[in-house]
Amino acid sequence: MNQTYSHDVLVIGSGAAGLTLALSLARHSKVAVLSKNALKDGSTWFAQGGIAAVLDDQDSIEAHVEDTLVAGAGLCHEDAVRFTVENSKSAIEWLIEQGVSFTKENGKEDYHLTKEGGHSHRRIIHSADATGRAVHSTLIDQVKQEANIHLFEDHIAVNLITQADTDSRKLRCTGAYVLNNHTGQVHVFQAKVVVLATGGASKVYLYTTNLDGASGDGIAMAWRAGCRIANMEFNQFHPTCLYHASTKNFLITEALRGEGAVLKLPNGERFMHRFDERLELAPRDIVARAIDHEMKRLGCDCLYLDISHKPAEFIKEHFPTIYARCLELGIDITKEPIPVVPAAHFTCGGIVVDNNGQTDLQNLYAIGETSFTGLHGANRLASNSLLECVVYAKSAGQHILASLPAINTPEQSKPWDATRVTDSDEDVVISHNWDELRRFMWDYVGIVRTHKRLQRASHRIKLLKKEIAEYYSNYRVSSDLIELRNLATVAELIIRSALDRKESRGLHYSLDFPEKSNIARDTILVPMNYAAQDVVVSKES
Repeated sequence: MNQTYSHDVLVIGSGAAGLTLALSLARHSKVAVLSKNALKDGSTWFAQGGIAAVLDDQDSIEAHVEDTLVAGAGLCHEDAVRFTVENSKSAIEWLIEQGVSFTKENGKEDYHLTKEGGHSHRRIIHSADATGRAVHSTLIDQVKQEANIHLFEDHIAVNLITQADTDSRKLRCTGAYVLNNHTGQVHVFQAKVVVLATGGASKVYLYTTNLDGASGDGIAMAWRAGCRIANMEFNQFHPTCLYHASTKNFLITEALRGEGAVLKLPNGERFMHRFDERLELAPRDIVARAIDHEMKRLGCDCLYLDISHKPAEFIKEHFPTIYARCLELGIDITKEPIPVVPAAHFTCGGIVVDNNGQTDLQNLYAIGETSFTGLHGANRLASNSLLECVVYAKSAGQHILASLPAINTPEQSKPWDATRVTDSDEDVVISHNWDELRRFMWDYVGIVRTHKRLQRASHRIKLLKKEIAEYYSNYRVSSDLIELRNLATVAELIIRSALDRKESRGLHYSLDFPEKSNIARDTILVPMNYAAQDVVVSKES
């Protein structure tokens, strides 16, 4: 049976951003948290490196701000950068209060800070090389202790629900249609406030460090509901993903390079000096393009990252997860280099929000990787992402609590109508389209782009979206179909944004427009049903 659930706040997503927000609201409101799979199946759990914050007396807010602005290649919003960095220490202190166990210096009470590409100081606080797991497991434990937080695992949102608000003459978000993966039923989740914390969209590419769930669900749903989307052409490719036939998605953290690991060609020769004076500690876009260039020049499948010159005990102590996983695959990183390739890693663009996480649609918020705050610009500085999750979740939580008393309970939404659809006997269509989409995005909209490749991708995505729309209209929804539909929407947004940018900047590199423009501007896409416009509600019955 289709059901209706009612809460004060509906949080779609269960990573660092979503759980931080839920905990911020739990004492004063009734909160539902949706997890499309198991709670641990997300980007937060598998994040290795750490969280950037100004914690050392030798460091400064100005230095962290400047490093972020430089990495962002002129497109960071300085107000967002300052807001995030100025709140970095309090964000870390809050995580420690929740029980997160960060790594300390040997025999000392001070926390061990590491350095990553683009940073001028050691400011990355971490929990060995499994920071995401330490943060996420702690937040999950805390959330499960809160009576006002209701967790719904294996529930994936299909579409947002909107209603006209006669008082403000705006549309407002009042919930979502949500598929229960266990029963196949689509339920109505109603709420005064809805928050998108669904993560990024890197699964739109064939090779990625992300799990299958990174399908851009929040971005696609917000776009369909009338929200502006910005800077989708800037998808960060992590330079070092493990290259091995027996595994996928395994990231080799940038902290290895921060501790002295060097990149090498198959013959053992170093090459980063030919691309940037910062060598292996150059920003990620530069390192990823350098590896891509050398792989194409040599026609090889991968390059190598070598930290074997460091003491074995140092490697095992600082990188136990990477050491153990590589050893399982027959690679002893204390004695030999690691085969690596670049892979799609982080979505720098997303749903346009303000410093409170508010979107264009009234009572809809977006936080974490699904949002566009202006922090990352044209290239994310390493380890700013988990920081952004906590800072903006805390800010959104404060704003939501202040706003809730004035928000009227929404009208009852219509139940999901599945009377005109049938069960599919052609699921091969979904898997084929999923594979085709990710392959042409990798080939045509990857690390290095051309106008002709982007035009080919634009043509392909239009045909593919028509096929998917027809399938969606005729068959019962499934999680695979929902994700495919969202990925196609996100792919189109990426392609449109890339075609619109007639320059090379940060993560967007075009052979046809290799120079950086003197004018830095965001790529902002406005939907036809723009949510911030006035609406008029007819009083006729």
